Amino acid sequence: MNPVCFFEIPVRDMAAATAFYERTFGMQLTPMAVDGNQMAMFPYTDGAPGASGALAQGESYVPGSAGVRIYFAVDDIHATLQAALAAGGTAHYPVTEVPGHGWVAEFLDPEGNCIALYTQQHP
Repeated sequence: MNPVCFFEIPVRDMAAATAFYERTFGMQLTPMAVDGNQMAMFPYTDGAPGASGALAQGESYVPGSAGVRIYFAVDDIHATLQAALAAGGTAHYPVTEVPGHGWVAEFLDPEGNCIALYTQQHP
């Protein structure tokens, strides 16, 4: 069993953050409220490998780059990184090979969160 089952990315401006992530990853997020906090849920497929999560806006959610890194698995790391930059993100770490494992890259979203990308496919 994989130990991670869910993640939350803190945001201040839910509408702008939702638009950024939908544009970057080409997927629709679903809004919902949980315990007084606003959420935008990433897609989830029951029984599929990996974890899903949400954007989260509320008193305890503080965006920033010093916290945990979330790695999104992508097919085309260069295209996804370019989509993040075109949507308003900032390059943080270039596409880099992790020998024997794949390639990674990082960007800062408009809220200042450091988000990582991962692929096993040679870019």
